[in-house]
Amino acid sequence: MADTFPVDVVVSLLQAASAEQEADVDELLATVSLSRQDSVRIGQELRRLRATSDRWRRRGQELAALFSSARELAQLRDVDELLGRLVERAHDLMGTDVTYLSEYQEDSRELLVRTTLGTVAPSFPGLRVPPGMGLASRVVEGRRPCWTSAYATMTQAPHDSGIDSAVTAEGLVSMLGVPLLAGEEVIGVLFAANRVEHEFTPEEISLLSAFADHAAVVLQTARLLARTQDAADETRHAYGELARHVEAMERASEVHSELTGLVLQGSEAPDVATALGRALRCRVTLLDVGRLKEPVATAVDGSRRSGRCTPTGNGGYVVAVLAGATLLGALLLEPGEVPFGPVELRTAERAAQITALLNLKQDAMIEAEQRVRSDLLADLLSDDPERHADLTTRARARGVRLDELRSVVVVALPAELRHEAVRGLRRESALIGEYADHVIALTTDSDPAAASAFVHATVGRTVRAPVLAVGAGFSDLDHDLRARIDAASACVGVLPALGLDDAAVTADAYLPYTALFGPGEARVATYLRHVIGPLLDWDAAHAGKLVPTLAAYLGNRMSPVATARALHLHKNTVLQRLERTAELLGGDWQEPDRLFRITVAVQLAHLTRGA
Repeated sequence: MADTFPVDVVVSLLQAASAEQEADVDELLATVSLSRQDSVRIGQELRRLRATSDRWRRRGQELAALFSSARELAQLRDVDELLGRLVERAHDLMGTDVTYLSEYQEDSRELLVRTTLGTVAPSFPGLRVPPGMGLASRVVEGRRPCWTSAYATMTQAPHDSGIDSAVTAEGLVSMLGVPLLAGEEVIGVLFAANRVEHEFTPEEISLLSAFADHAAVVLQTARLLARTQDAADETRHAYGELARHVEAMERASEVHSELTGLVLQGSEAPDVATALGRALRCRVTLLDVGRLKEPVATAVDGSRRSGRCTPTGNGGYVVAVLAGATLLGALLLEPGEVPFGPVELRTAERAAQITALLNLKQDAMIEAEQRVRSDLLADLLSDDPERHADLTTRARARGVRLDELRSVVVVALPAELRHEAVRGLRRESALIGEYADHVIALTTDSDPAAASAFVHATVGRTVRAPVLAVGAGFSDLDHDLRARIDAASACVGVLPALGLDDAAVTADAYLPYTALFGPGEARVATYLRHVIGPLLDWDAAHAGKLVPTLAAYLGNRMSPVATARALHLHKNTVLQRLERTAELLGGDWQEPDRLFRITVAVQLAHLTRGA
């Protein structure tokens, strides 16, 4: 039979066709006797087989890389990391200059460039593609791959100036975009682009499309897993919140029961703060209205207006203790083990109401006790012998031992402040009450000056107004008390004329003035006008200094030289002023009796700051 082939030649030709071994087909065919036409024909078929083998081998390598990438991507759960790895693998598969992924925004129908690889222009990442514009929108609308070898001259999709500027800045020329599809839903577009003109082959388009199909499934799965994780996290958070709420409600129920017990047991307001702090695992302080400091005072004002807990600015809260519109105090909650939530704050607000109730109850008891003590004081000062019956026994029942009382303090205050002053002194003095338009406090302090100073400070903190307190000591309660109260009251009447309206003094220290002018201060002004009226008028009319000069003269043993030195004046100036004084008062003004009365008047004028 003609045209037989040696076996070695046939094997070599098959190896060349399968591309397993490099060989020159024409040289192999030349070793056998074939016609020119048959040699050409066999060579063409062998080369076709070799090209097909090359194509399938390359296809196999691409598919292997594709599946390898798909397996790697399937292991990722973080969406942002997945997008970055997805673009990186697509970049490796396609070998293009730039690869990027645009995410489809369902609400605005825009495409947002989320992840890029190979870009250099800062404007490209984060680029937004408006609906219907550019190659990306055409991919979304058609749900199929679209490409162009020259983007600048592309006519198959509308151009947008913003997109064109970004593409030009990046230097992109040829672009291939394939959709990321999850069923019928487009979740994004994957792009491969070059900075030179390039005709994308069907194999390249098919490869990127296949990769996009795998990537879409993985991306959608990751999104669903992320949503599932978020839902699980929300469920755990909701469960935690529910558990915390149940725990808070249990604490609220416990503290409510405990507070109710405190009311029934006759406990006091500080016990509420202790119980609340124990339940909320934090420090709770009962604040006194008169001792509020910023920023707590501002927070208390806010709580007073709203009736709710108000933050103090350092993580704590304060709630006002109110009885109607009256502020009785406040509860200060400092941060502790348990965060302050709605239930905790509501519990604190209820505790403030309980505190107000206990305060009112305590105040009612105090008022009743104070009425008894006021009646006891009134009986003690009464001239009716019947009211003195069993006085010592009744006082001892109130915890007061009359034989231990040593001082009385008379306090001058406006009528509207007296009741509050009595409340402020209720724990500080043995007997307190209102008598003859004054507040009277009997104490066991044997030093009337110390007793007066203490009462003055206590009442001043309570009423926050000027307080005039005059103390007087006594040794015999039955015989001395009324007289000493009258003396202190007389002193209270004179002191305002001397310029004193906020002071703590003793009646004995101002006895000369009380003896001269009695309990009324009107007589002081009359006395001044009668004795040194001409000097006062001269000083008022001439802006003179006669009264101050006379006061210095009398205070320096009537020495003109010493007076001039004390006033930093020339001796002649002092002498001239003394001559003017003699003209106004008369030549006998230095007679002993007249001089005594003038000295008293000048001292009074100095005290009243009239000079």
